[in-house]
Amino acid sequence: MKNFLVKLGLILFVVVLIRPVSANVSLVVLGDSLSAGYGMSQKESWVGILQQRWQQTYPSITLVNASISGDTTQGALNRLNGVLETHQPDAVFIELGGNDGLRGFTPMAIKSNLLQIIERLQEQDIKVAVSQVRIPPNYGRRYSDMFADIFPDVTESTKTLLIPFFMEQIAVKPELMQNDGIHPNREAQDDIADIMEPHLLELLGKD
Repeated sequence: MKNFLVKLGLILFVVVLIRPVSANVSLVVLGDSLSAGYGMSQKESWVGILQQRWQQTYPSITLVNASISGDTTQGALNRLNGVLETHQPDAVFIELGGNDGLRGFTPMAIKSNLLQIIERLQEQDIKVAVSQVRIPPNYGRRYSDMFADIFPDVTESTKTLLIPFFMEQIAVKPELMQNDGIHPNREAQDDIADIMEPHLLELLGKD
């Protein structure tokens, strides 16, 4: 009986040790300057704010910012394998396409790149969410509408989560924008973190 209790105690001890490890999940943000924290340190970006916040509230989540200012869907596709090998994420949030649109890339090319990124992620059973992205009507209403339609089309065909574009709540407030009128400023980052947190937790099944 004594030996049985000792063995049971050891088993329970091992289970307690293993459980937190097995519950750990990692989330990579694959984005451009809107997520990279253009004009500020990564720690000050909305991703950096969530990283610090989740250290206290969700310590089992590792949040990695793999965003690069100026990145395009093609650039992200080219570096995707390296990101996956380095971080081995359980989930990826894609915030890309704005630079493609501002450079006038064809909607067909943007859509193809996003589909290839998602396909590679899903091949590895990685959960995926995609941000809706919108651009100013610099190239005319027709192009802007075609561009905006890319994201619901892609997420519908791949059965992935479409997340509303956080800039729609930020860009309407001049006090939250940098002088270029494109990038959110430091004051906006806390607001963006608040906007994005429930969506990313939903992606991870933590809502």
